[in-house]
Amino acid sequence: MLLLAFETSCDETSVAVVRDGVVLSNIVASQVRLHAAYGGVVPELATREHLRNLAPVARRAMESAGVNAAAIEAVAATRGPGLPAALMAGYTAARAFASARGCPMLGIHHHEAHLYSPWVAGEPPRAEWDAFEPNVSLIVSGGHTLLVHVPAELRHRVLGGTIDDAAGECFDKVSKLLGLPYPGGPILDRLAEEGRADAFDFPRPLRNDPSDDFSFSGLKTSVRYFLEKRPGLADDPVALRDVCASVRAAIVDTLVAKTVRAARRMGVRCVTASGGVTCNLALRRGLEAACGEARLRLRLAPRALCTDNAAMVGLLAARKLGRGAVSDAPDLEADPGWALG
Repeated sequence: MLLLAFETSCDETSVAVVRDGVVLSNIVASQVRLHAAYGGVVPELATREHLRNLAPVARRAMESAGVNAAAIEAVAATRGPGLPAALMAGYTAARAFASARGCPMLGIHHHEAHLYSPWVAGEPPRAEWDAFEPNVSLIVSGGHTLLVHVPAELRHRVLGGTIDDAAGECFDKVSKLLGLPYPGGPILDRLAEEGRADAFDFPRPLRNDPSDDFSFSGLKTSVRYFLEKRPGLADDPVALRDVCASVRAAIVDTLVAKTVRAARRMGVRCVTASGGVTCNLALRRGLEAACGEARLRLRLAPRALCTDNAAMVGLLAARKLGRGAVSDAPDLEADPGWALG
């Protein structure tokens, strides 16, 4: 099956071509420069850029894969969750393409696509479905932090999630407090590499709570009060790096501790992690160390597939269609609030 996949859940327009579990192409048009002037994603501008980029990005994806539109046998798109108008742009474009080709069209849950991205490896990226094993998965991105039990392929149950700010939101908001440019999370991560993680003791909200939920709003507020009492601290290069390292340590320590504890409780021998924040260097190291100590196998999504991309959407859609999933109903619409069941 030759499948064309679309991803437009937020501010990146991505189109991928997938065949037999292999990613033939994965084109991503980023909008970082556009939104940098506003310090965050502006939904109206994001939607406008999706509408502008969808056709040329789709053409580039097919050209890069060496195929043409007439060869496409199935279509997929992110149906939710995400920014309403942004989702609608990609989902509608995918539906129109499928209708013109007369081929199956499947909407994919954005978080579910992340959930299975750790089972992709190699170059070109290939889904390693035969290697799948029951696991507890951490999905951590700008807007969501989730712990999910995956007892079998294409079966999952959410154990817990964020009750206020997600980990990625905390990184971004602390970055703003420190005066770092947008997008702040990756910049904070780089600065933290040169700082002392034990320089300042920031709280780890819910770290020792028996639930699988997360809360990072209190940490953000703690940093704000900390900086208010130390005006000018962020102008000191050494202190700035120490704050970044200490905040990052608080977030990573919480994520790692709760993930490993959930894996032990659920009796699995494997942990996976995905989502944009999984690019964080300390999180990857922390998970590797903790899983090694707990004798848990760890699978991390490839860095290229941690952020929003159509490749993970296409690989999951192809697997579902191959296992008998039916096309979306003609009147089905994008669902910005679609919960991961």
